[in-house]
Amino acid sequence: DMTGGPLSESIVVSCTKHLNHIREVGEGYVVTEPGVFYRDLEKATLKRGYLLPCYPASRELCTVGGMVANNAGGEKTLLYGKTEQYVEQVKMVLRDGEEHTFRKLTLDELAAKEREQSLEGEIYRNLHHLIETHESVLAAARPKVSKNSSGYFLWNVLDREQKTFDLTKLIVGSQGTFGVITEIKFRLIRPHSHSRLLVIFLPDTNTLPELINHVLQFRPESFESYDDHTFRVAMKFLPELVQQLKGNVIRLGLSFLPELWAAVIGGVPKLVLLAEFTADTDAEAYQRAREAEKSVADFHLKTRVTQSAAEAQKYWVVRRESFNLLRHHVRGLRTAPFIDDLIVRPSDLPTFLPALYSILDQYDLTYTVAGHVGDGNFHIIPLMNFNDPHTKDVIVELAQKVYDLVFTFHGSMSGEHNDGLIRSPFLPAMYGAEVCRLFEATKQIFDPAGIFNPGKKVGATTAYAMAHLVHQS
Repeated sequence: DMTGGPLSESIVVSCTKHLNHIREVGEGYVVTEPGVFYRDLEKATLKRGYLLPCYPASRELCTVGGMVANNAGGEKTLLYGKTEQYVEQVKMVLRDGEEHTFRKLTLDELAAKEREQSLEGEIYRNLHHLIETHESVLAAARPKVSKNSSGYFLWNVLDREQKTFDLTKLIVGSQGTFGVITEIKFRLIRPHSHSRLLVIFLPDTNTLPELINHVLQFRPESFESYDDHTFRVAMKFLPELVQQLKGNVIRLGLSFLPELWAAVIGGVPKLVLLAEFTADTDAEAYQRAREAEKSVADFHLKTRVTQSAAEAQKYWVVRRESFNLLRHHVRGLRTAPFIDDLIVRPSDLPTFLPALYSILDQYDLTYTVAGHVGDGNFHIIPLMNFNDPHTKDVIVELAQKVYDLVFTFHGSMSGEHNDGLIRSPFLPAMYGAEVCRLFEATKQIFDPAGIFNPGKKVGATTAYAMAHLVHQS
């Protein structure tokens, strides 16, 4: 978790030792306990030809319960959506110590559930009343971006058009503040077996929104980016970067010569965009990537379609590994994920990105910017010295400036990573006092004693979060 979501002075429940069984893999679905690692779930579902496509970059170490708690997303979110779209049923132990099952209900089923004289009946009655009473307020509060992991997703529960009421939409992303998840049923998809990558090199961001919208017409499965900071880090630590790739080290090293020469002569692109096109055959994937490439000719940009999986991997490893390399080489500094997941509409990026860089450049920070450009979602993780007494002040000040900018553009401070310890205090600034009171009422409905993951989502303060920063050894 990037935000301290599971950290607590209360009891911490780890599910990986015992709640780690895959119950069933069926046609288009899987039933699993929360402590199953995603990597193991994927192996099991791929044997049946299915995939859970909402995995995050931490796919090798995250659990599926964590994905539900955070409302995780990643590279394939652009086409397939986030975790909230794949959860069909959740079993959860509530404050009464009993296991309860939540799934999508018709309005008739909701009425029957509300007549029950039970904890579930009480929860459904109170939440239905809260959501209906404040429907217009909640609709207005919903972030104007394609994905969001901040707050409680109250606006997703009642679907007037489909005439359904689905509390799994609220449980997803709630970071364990309602109860303990014990079982999840996910919907699965059949993935494409072949892919090709269209790589686009941008000298500036002037044409970025037009270019993004143009490429999106060709329905890439993922649309990622990394900036010039990331590019320079990759070239600085090129030998270790090459080691991340499988194959002949010398041949792989030579494949980076164009990028290395660009870094030497100062011809570094401001942004590198990676649009991945998939299909059931390699020829079809290549054709889709080539059609997209031909269509951007009028932008007069340098582009290329990868000729092999190895060549594509070269670009992916820069996108995924550069910051880790930087983190391992800078002595005395540690990662500080507090502005790591902001999202705005892609159409706002030409105005937003220069303003963002202007704020970041006010501070003497080492950082890279990479992310899901197709969604306007960027990950910024500065390296900071936690032995410096001013670091806390910088974190609070910089977070406030960056999030104020994000909120000006009606974005979200978290597209994927959620609120946790570090971002929960900024929820009132994002949603306003009235909506945050509805969050508090929601927490009260599920957990009036405040025993489930206290200090997250509601009742959070910046002072509390900063008090838990640790000094480096």
